[in-house]
Amino acid sequence: MAQVGEKVGVLRGTTVQQIVEHKHRLVEIPYMATVNDALTTLLAKNILAVPVAAPPGQWIGAGGSMILESDKVTGVVRKQYIGMVSVLDILIHIAEAEKEEDVDSRLKAPVSSIIGHSMEGLSLWSISPQTSVFEAMEPMSKGIHRALIPVESKMDHTIGVELMEASPGYHIFTQTDMVEFLYMHSKELDFMTNLSVLELGAVHPEVYAAPSCMKVMDVVKCMRKTSLQAVAIVESTGDLDNELALVRGNGRKLVGTFSASDLLGCTSEMLRAWATLPILSFFSKAGIAQRFGMGAAVNAGPFECRGFQKSPVTCHLQTPLAEVMSKALTSHVHRVWVVDNDGNLNGVVSFSDMIRVVHDFFSKHNPQADYQ
Repeated sequence: MAQVGEKVGVLRGTTVQQIVEHKHRLVEIPYMATVNDALTTLLAKNILAVPVAAPPGQWIGAGGSMILESDKVTGVVRKQYIGMVSVLDILIHIAEAEKEEDVDSRLKAPVSSIIGHSMEGLSLWSISPQTSVFEAMEPMSKGIHRALIPVESKMDHTIGVELMEASPGYHIFTQTDMVEFLYMHSKELDFMTNLSVLELGAVHPEVYAAPSCMKVMDVVKCMRKTSLQAVAIVESTGDLDNELALVRGNGRKLVGTFSASDLLGCTSEMLRAWATLPILSFFSKAGIAQRFGMGAAVNAGPFECRGFQKSPVTCHLQTPLAEVMSKALTSHVHRVWVVDNDGNLNGVVSFSDMIRVVHDFFSKHNPQADYQ
């Protein structure tokens, strides 16, 4: 038990402030920026989501939040963060265009109008800078992907996740930061190296998937209806697949992934040009365009496109947790698909799952950890 106590000490002895203090200050966009401006910012900064800032007192923040930025000297409130917008929100917004010519007008819409298109944008959280890594694990294990960390907290609390905060500035703390920290300490947290994702209970067994013949816009619409952040792409079985609906992916051959991470680097021009293509063709065209330009992608045939299909990041049921973390971090993805020896889907391990099982391990083996 003492040994377990020493291990959890690594997590309890580090605050979220220590992790983010060397990161750049928060990237944000104003509420009247256009959707295209938001996409350009995400592209330029190579990030998946960005907070939206507005004048204080005029908005109800996402999820009822009231996260404010104040002047460092006078304390006067200058702005309020009203929500998050991700590349997936933007694609959902574009997917709702009834005609191709409607896409341009949708890209000119104010970004504040698309907050909440995906579930993630419906909440905005702040975590006290003195919160330990261990304490931050619980909310992040339940699906909070990112939270704002005040540079100087004005609240009375000392730890925890809050909907209200005022600070002269913020950093952002993400699930990626959390998993990077855990992986960096995998030698001390040696159970992550010794135990598989199956043994730790990290595998989510049910997987929704899109047949490879499904069009991008149809996938996006289905994801919005089902509140999914990502889906597997599986080989199409021809007439057995309904091209307008997601399918149960278990036992199907995995060929790709569709998520916000996979949309990194996509410009509005790419989304406008190829959003009606089958999903694998879209990613192939986008990959060629990012490397050689739009002209090369437009003229690329099936043979050229085949070489630009990204392989999905996978593991097996017996893969150690630390190795799965490494795969995800190296490939800049937020989930790893679990497959059998033939490449058929068995489940998925997300960042939320990875964080959850580490937290649960210490809660089970050292119950006092939650109260120390």
